[in-house]
Amino acid sequence: MEKLLSIYKSIKEVSHEEAQYHVSKFEKIIFPKKKLILKEGTTEDYLYFIDQGIIRFFVNKTHPTEPSREITFSFIAQNMFCSAYDSFITRLPCIYNVETVQETTVYRIHFDDLQELYARSAVGNFIGRISAENLYVKKTQREISLLTHSAEERYLNLAKAYPSFILDIPLKHIASYIGITPQALSRIRKRIALT
Repeated sequence: MEKLLSIYKSIKEVSHEEAQYHVSKFEKIIFPKKKLILKEGTTEDYLYFIDQGIIRFFVNKTHPTEPSREITFSFIAQNMFCSAYDSFITRLPCIYNVETVQETTVYRIHFDDLQELYARSAVGNFIGRISAENLYVKKTQREISLLTHSAEERYLNLAKAYPSFILDIPLKHIASYIGITPQALSRIRKRIALT
């Protein structure tokens, strides 16, 4: 809770009491490893602040002549806000899944409570804006990386972004995220280890 409270306290205009009020709207949840916290076809009702752990976003890719497989397209780790934000703001069912990679502690706020904070103060709008901006920047960086970086560069960028988590993320999820097979990722890791 202290990390989340410090974000509110970093806003110049917010009093200690107002920061406490905002933070009181968040509920602490500890999710076990590999917990599906949002299933495709359901609507996202929460904005999360990750206190500890890592969450992945993935789609189930199906093809008539191939086995179904999961494609990971994002990882979000501690000290970041996350949500299936497109579903959260449109109130439409999500077309992907959100799952914990390891035991993950979050503080979450319900859509209705966030709307109340937006209406009540500019600080609520500020937090909403920061969340949306962070998610947008992350999405754009991911898209550009897929277009301009090699698989090895994408792996190194992921390792740099999540140095304390890279060994905790299953190889198959990392490989899917950077767009290669687990075998190709093993070769990249071996090559990096040799240099």
